[in-house]
Amino acid sequence: MKLFRHIALCLGIALAGSSHAQVRIAQLDGVSGPFANVGDQQRKTLQAMFDEINARGGINGQKLELVSIDGKGSPQESLNAFKQAVDQGIRFITQGNSSAVAAALSDAVSKYNQRNPDSPELYLNHSAIDNDLTNAKCNFWHFRFDPNVEMKVQVIAQELVRNPSVKNVYLINQNYALGQQVSASAKHLLPLRRPDIKIVGDDLHPFGQVKDFSTYVAKVKAANADTILTGNWGNDLSLLVKAVKDANLNVSLYTIYGSGFGAPTAVREAGIDRLRVVSVWAPNIPQNKSEKFAADFKKKYGIELYFQQIRTMMQMFEAAARQAKSNDPKAIALALEGMKFTADTGEAEMRKADHQIMLPMFTSTMKKTAANGGPAEVKNDSEGTGVVGFQTNSKFEAFVSALPTTCQMKRP
Repeated sequence: MKLFRHIALCLGIALAGSSHAQVRIAQLDGVSGPFANVGDQQRKTLQAMFDEINARGGINGQKLELVSIDGKGSPQESLNAFKQAVDQGIRFITQGNSSAVAAALSDAVSKYNQRNPDSPELYLNHSAIDNDLTNAKCNFWHFRFDPNVEMKVQVIAQELVRNPSVKNVYLINQNYALGQQVSASAKHLLPLRRPDIKIVGDDLHPFGQVKDFSTYVAKVKAANADTILTGNWGNDLSLLVKAVKDANLNVSLYTIYGSGFGAPTAVREAGIDRLRVVSVWAPNIPQNKSEKFAADFKKKYGIELYFQQIRTMMQMFEAAARQAKSNDPKAIALALEGMKFTADTGEAEMRKADHQIMLPMFTSTMKKTAANGGPAEVKNDSEGTGVVGFQTNSKFEAFVSALPTTCQMKRP
């Protein structure tokens, strides 16, 4: 009897311990404040991917667990959130909502790992696209799964080659790293691709603080611009688009985030043939291998799939762990370096030199949905509007946007 009780006790301890045999990943995006809707959508996309991977048996037999710690969109608050994750024994973090936060986290992870080489942290950056993160500020423990600012502006510039009607471009961007780099990249790349284009305005506005963009739109009109190029996102984008609509200003908008965050809802029919976006995925792309995942996501959460890069990130994370036969952060990092992967949108590669993903991008234009007399391929609407969606213009393979890096990576 004593033997059986001993076995039962050991089994009970083992079973109790097995509840912790999970791969925990902490999401540090802001889920409160002015951009809470973005962080919440990212959280739901992560959870949908965790559920899909867990249904396949998890990561090397261990289930994924998402731990959300609100970074509040602030670098300092996000550093506090990172400390909480470390204190909980979490070895993987993910974030992408704000490049300013990403820069702080990348630096903090690098310094922490220098002090704690036997228990390193791995940072999976799903959406923060500051150029410097995979250039001057690159580090081994940071991997980015979204093309950087310059890569996206490069694709916009290539698209403008195909649209000779664009003559006068006005730049409007948020006044922090991302917006500043969109502005700088546009001023560098547009003259190379379209030397006839004039940049007739260049405004940087306070991040997350402007409630009415009518004064900026008035400046666009006064400059006789026919096009706005913006890297704005969240409320800063939807309010800008709304101001353009309210002013009845006949301009095209070339955007990085124009297919989400309230922009389609704000512009609706007024954006037809005018609102354009460069993205890593869109609901109406040809040969859409994420269509079922997107449909299931929308049915479950009542919102559209936007952060396709999170799907690619988690698929590659799963593949790297399988290749490494380990759930250790360093082993997974080494497997991710240089990984070539067939993503839902085409061939992708995690460049070893700087840990910047290379993958196809698409340009799209807002149109009426097929159900409302628009092109047949615009079968999916945007943001539940029921009347507008995006038609794919072009697919640009990864090599088109692959630009040199200045990264001088130090490996452990």
